[in-house]
Amino acid sequence: MPQTRTAPTPDHTTTTAAPAPAELSLEERLAFINAAMSVRLDEAKVAYEVNTAHIDTEPVDLDDIVTGPLDTEPALTDLYPTPVAALLQRAHHRLLTGGWCKDVLVDTDGARCMLGAIRIEARGDRGMEAAAAAVLLDAIRRKFGDDVDSVPGFNDTRGTGRIPLRMLGQAAGLADTRGL
Repeated sequence: MPQTRTAPTPDHTTTTAAPAPAELSLEERLAFINAAMSVRLDEAKVAYEVNTAHIDTEPVDLDDIVTGPLDTEPALTDLYPTPVAALLQRAHHRLLTGGWCKDVLVDTDGARCMLGAIRIEARGDRGMEAAAAAVLLDAIRRKFGDDVDSVPGFNDTRGTGRIPLRMLGQAAGLADTRGL
């Protein structure tokens, strides 16, 4: 017997479309953006570490970064009993109180370079001035290498007086240790 096929009856039930997503609040959008940015920053951090792993880096000297007010030192008292160390200490104090400059021994405001401070504190004694400059150059070379050719050359390559001040203080300690 032949089978008769019946046509499907149309379904007149209505299908409802999925409801439109609710609009996110500002806080929710910011939270999603924050999460996405955190992921991107983490990926960038890993990429940076991978890309720079082969580069030799010099450790950061925190004395160059963490600074305090320069006028917190007590009034100058001769802490060092040796003459060259005392001269270097006075030169340090001179830069601290009178200001630091570069490219000249003394600028128009009265600020001095490292050698200018040593020269004024040596009070005309060229032997003391030369001994102090030699100890200062030795202290600079200990910290920055043997390619430093002179105290004025080192002074003039600095952007601020922070490192020259620190080097004068270290040189005073070195001179005292040597008994100069």
